[in-house]
Amino acid sequence: MNKNNGLLCICRIVSIVLLLGLSVVDNPGFGQSKRKNPAPPFAAMTPAEVESYELDIWRRIADLSLIPPKINSHPPASYDYDQLDYGMTSGIERTPAGRLWALWVAGEDGPKAFMLAATSDDDGANWSKPRFVVDSQSPRLPLPRTVITGNFWTDPLGRLWLFFDQSMNHSDGRRGVWISMCENPDAEQPIWSEPYRLWHGAVLNKPTVLSSGEWLLPVAFARMATTNVNLGRANRDLEPLRGANVFVSADQGHSWTRRGMIRFPNPSWDEHMFVELKDGRIWMLARTTNGVMQSFSSDAGRTWTPPSVPTFSHPEARFFIRRLQSGRILLVKHGDKIDSNKGRNMLSAWLSEDEGQTWKGGLVIDERNGVSYPDGFQAPGGKVYISYDRERAQIGEILMCQITEEDILAGQLVSQNSKLKMIISKPLKNKLKNGGL
Repeated sequence: MNKNNGLLCICRIVSIVLLLGLSVVDNPGFGQSKRKNPAPPFAAMTPAEVESYELDIWRRIADLSLIPPKINSHPPASYDYDQLDYGMTSGIERTPAGRLWALWVAGEDGPKAFMLAATSDDDGANWSKPRFVVDSQSPRLPLPRTVITGNFWTDPLGRLWLFFDQSMNHSDGRRGVWISMCENPDAEQPIWSEPYRLWHGAVLNKPTVLSSGEWLLPVAFARMATTNVNLGRANRDLEPLRGANVFVSADQGHSWTRRGMIRFPNPSWDEHMFVELKDGRIWMLARTTNGVMQSFSSDAGRTWTPPSVPTFSHPEARFFIRRLQSGRILLVKHGDKIDSNKGRNMLSAWLSEDEGQTWKGGLVIDERNGVSYPDGFQAPGGKVYISYDRERAQIGEILMCQITEEDILAGQLVSQNSKLKMIISKPLKNKLKNGGL
């Protein structure tokens, strides 16, 4: 261990001690302290009692993720693009007056992550500097407190919702879904409600409005290894809840209820999405280490069929699926063929007219390597918007495209105003450090 690492370790231990309110062991030769030591008599404790004590400390550290995060609507210049060196997309949405909102992760896909958002008032031609930031990092903490994974969603009333998760050390075995809502997203100064914690896990994908009027929210609480074994041990009791969870709101988001859950084999963060089929079933698709798997529910998400493989091929990565105004189902996946892929390249769009049994089109949105994590929406006029990222650590671009169903079916741009590879954001810190743009 070098000197700097040793100092960092000591600082973290001191932080934990101060956090727990423990005192240095009473020793007249150390600062001449005569205070009685309040710490438990460790020498007299059994191994089980020591383990229980250790777990209690780690639970308290994990509970630091329960402190409500803050949305900073006036981020300082330290969050401008020239200070950023990483970019991983989360989502994109349109608000009633036509403003576009994009959400992405900066810092890293790890413990140092935080979340940023920008807007465009000219249909994506130009984007603002970051309009807000959610950054829960603090030098006072014994471990990093991460904000990562989230999305925007405009509800049927025109309100803009923000879903994101907060966790200690990237993944602490519990994580936590936080929700904020904006009633004036097209205003010059949008106002966000104070975030509140819904449940464990994370939300990456948008809710789905069912024909019943209920809102179905995918909450991923996958059985994933934590980045800190001790934090994972502290949350063992949550094991029965882990899986692709289904939350529902029947009162336009005032309250949410956990309705059901399914466990997919070999999950990879789940990142599940829903489509309500014309026969009334809910179709769930989720990410696993073996690609995408599917399940169906005939009772609005309460119970689910055994997992199976869908009619398309996809790598271990995020995908996007959504019902369009025409009744077709849109799929954005990797690969220029529906039944094959070669990893995170060849991001392509497809349409199904028979409820996902077969797929038509195959418009390649971006053929380059390292393109991933599509999200999107359809505007009132029918245009489809898809956001994604490229080479997160090296280039860090957040991009978007504007396409139509005609483009997708033709496999090429045939609509006059369709556009590909539009830049939303690009971190500039590394380029400036290396001597230019």
